[in-house]
Amino acid sequence: MAYQRIRQPKLSDVIEQELERLIVEGTLAPGQQLPPERELAKQFDVSRPSVREAIQRLEAKQLLTRRQGGGTFVSESIGKSFSNPLLDLLANHPETQLDLLETRHAMEGIAAYFAALRGTQEDFQRIEQCLVVIKQEQQSGDVRAESSAVMQFLIALTEAAHNVVLLHVVRSLAPLLEQNILQNLELLHRRNEVVEKVSKHRANIVEAIVSGQPEKAREMSHSHLAYIEETLLDLTREETRRERSLRRIQRGSES
Repeated sequence: MAYQRIRQPKLSDVIEQELERLIVEGTLAPGQQLPPERELAKQFDVSRPSVREAIQRLEAKQLLTRRQGGGTFVSESIGKSFSNPLLDLLANHPETQLDLLETRHAMEGIAAYFAALRGTQEDFQRIEQCLVVIKQEQQSGDVRAESSAVMQFLIALTEAAHNVVLLHVVRSLAPLLEQNILQNLELLHRRNEVVEKVSKHRANIVEAIVSGQPEKAREMSHSHLAYIEETLLDLTREETRRERSLRRIQRGSES
């Protein structure tokens, strides 16, 4: 009986596959700089030519890109499954904002569910730290910084779900999501009690996740977004009534 010789994989192939794995799982994010070749060679315990060959192949696949005199980076295009013109169009279309809230129900609900099911202690610590940062930004009164902190909270939540497809979807939508969060917060901050309640909702979501209650985490996420949606509709109606009253007053003063 003849046996076929088992071929050992090339070191560059192994390095290439490992870097691809890190990109897929989100450990290497779009735009992130890789360590220098010599550092990678040391980490992988291989020669620099093997690292260089792996990087060149990943460049050919458009997963990595080199910048003249500036190192090697994960390609920015990986995180852009939506084109910039489309993102701008969606961000500036009023009806899109409520559609996006509905979409967030699905994404954040499933992220909370699986975070409670699969999250590690390191994941939980990062999520809890995100809550601290959100609170700090609220106290500073910088709504834009607060919206950025909330976006980081959502990404941390999604990373804790350990679903790489969901993570890449959320990251690709990040500019649109952060714009939505900012617009929502600008309205919600008109009522202090609302901001406090939204913060409490987030704390409830995190508590359910950390205590390993996936169904409760998903339920808390849905309740949180439903409250935001209902409050935004109420604030919008209130603004419409106010504008109508001002128009009547203005017409009265002109007659």
